[in-house]
Amino acid sequence: MCGITGYVGSRRDAGSLVLEGIKNLEYRGYDSWGIAWKVGESMEVRKDIGKISHLDPAAFGSSSSLAIAHTRWATHGGVTRENAHPHLSCDGTIAVIHNGIVENYQELRDELLNKGHRFLSETDTEVVAHLVEEKMKQTPDFGAAFRKACLRCEGRNAFLALHTQSQTMVAARTGSPLIVGVGSDGYFIASDSPAFLAHTRTVQYIDDGEMAVTDGRSILFYDIATGEERTKREIEITWITEQAEKGNYAHFMLKEIMDQKKSVARAVNQDEEQIRTIAKAIKNAKGTILTACGTAHKACMAAEYFFSVIADKHVNVISAGEFKLYNHFLIPDTLVIVVSQSGETADVLEAMRIAKAKGSKVLAIVNVQSSTIAREADFSLPINAGQERAVASTKALTGQLAILLLIVYALAGKLQEGKKLLLETASAINDLLNPRYVERLQHLAEILKNKENLYIIGRSWNYPMALESAIKIQEVSYIHAEGFAGGELKHGPIALIETGTPCIVLAGNDEATPDILSNATQLKARGAFLIGLAPERNEIFDEWIRVPDVGAAQAIVNIIPIQVLAYFLAVQRGKDPDMPRNLAKSVTVK
Repeated sequence: MCGITGYVGSRRDAGSLVLEGIKNLEYRGYDSWGIAWKVGESMEVRKDIGKISHLDPAAFGSSSSLAIAHTRWATHGGVTRENAHPHLSCDGTIAVIHNGIVENYQELRDELLNKGHRFLSETDTEVVAHLVEEKMKQTPDFGAAFRKACLRCEGRNAFLALHTQSQTMVAARTGSPLIVGVGSDGYFIASDSPAFLAHTRTVQYIDDGEMAVTDGRSILFYDIATGEERTKREIEITWITEQAEKGNYAHFMLKEIMDQKKSVARAVNQDEEQIRTIAKAIKNAKGTILTACGTAHKACMAAEYFFSVIADKHVNVISAGEFKLYNHFLIPDTLVIVVSQSGETADVLEAMRIAKAKGSKVLAIVNVQSSTIAREADFSLPINAGQERAVASTKALTGQLAILLLIVYALAGKLQEGKKLLLETASAINDLLNPRYVERLQHLAEILKNKENLYIIGRSWNYPMALESAIKIQEVSYIHAEGFAGGELKHGPIALIETGTPCIVLAGNDEATPDILSNATQLKARGAFLIGLAPERNEIFDEWIRVPDVGAAQAIVNIIPIQVLAYFLAVQRGKDPDMPRNLAKSVTVK
């Protein structure tokens, strides 16, 4: 969600540093931005709606050593300049930026209004600046006052604030992520490490329920609830910054799609003994639950078929946002598998904590091994996709599918067979994503770009991929797309089909193939324009997109052409596929 970054230290270009930082966090999704920096004993603030791509870092804070910056994804209050962060105290000495939701903000606002505070926005964030100001009347120490203010705030939040009078920056975390970058000339604090990786790879993690206070020379960590000091290790980040650059690609989304030539093989590169241990845990568990949100949830849905068809094993798949309604089934012998790209998804974290409170073990499959989910899980597996900058997840999904399939083959006692299949699939993807193939999908996008509705059908593990296909097309091109199970057409959705309605048919070469082709024939009889995405051409297809026949890994190769198609639909409709409207990469609010 919101991008947060701040710097305090001996450098005199703090404003430029933090603007550079939020530019590196644009992938998180935002609708407005703002910067506050100290100038002498006062503070300058600039904020506005829209993008920051055109802003020149050199124009901000050229003589400042303390600054914070923010990109906002609106929750409370509309997308306006007034609602953009930072928000200031009445005396103008305190600036606050925030990711999350202060659930009791209305109660706090009313209390502060009665004490004479003036509010300039509709946001929940602004109450925090005024609340800290009020606490400083009792406790002049900025860090101590901020801790007391945090104790009054309910909900999942990450705050970053500066105080001009004490040259101090304070961060506090209750749910939403924050990370400290330890530089040779000061400290960075941000919602994600790309904000400062150009300046330092040494980090310290602010854990849930903790805060950090720094004047640029040193940093102290405290428990928010008790005020007790905490000690922190310094950790070196090892991933390569080039993974986060576009290179010769026009957009990150296309780069990340093309990276699947290698990323699927990286996902398969797991410790075999660890995979066998996980398979044994699933076998011995009294109930296995897979839970995730969005695209990762579709990977879990596909895995439900993997477990059934390959390992004769029943598992339950639950959307993380609904998980708490199923907590009655959890026991210490339950195994919960959570799947997340970012490792910070609010609903997934809540599901994990519910499971752990019941004594259940948690396995995390995550792309960011330094994330909260990875650190709180009993054990975790890395997706190894490398950083995803585009909001729409592509290579993380296929990595998730590959790891889940590998686990299933291990559960069936066929780990080497599964590994061989997945490496062959990775090779097939490398062959598939050639220039002529991509041009073919670009041409198909030209045919479809002005359509108002588009439908996708599938069966077996291709049914979740039909749902995921609809998500990809919706989120980047804004075309109304829906995915259906092929067998459900007769129960309502077929009423939507008329002459020329584009329908994509996801097929493989398996037991579900005759049935999905029968469903496609029913669509054809109603006038649908059929696009077959299958290993073999069928006469009912008006357009055929070839995919390799990879057996149980078919879901992995079938989703990739849809990702490419969605990308070109977005580009040809004049949309930004990297930063679609209203969406964020890491969903850290419920």
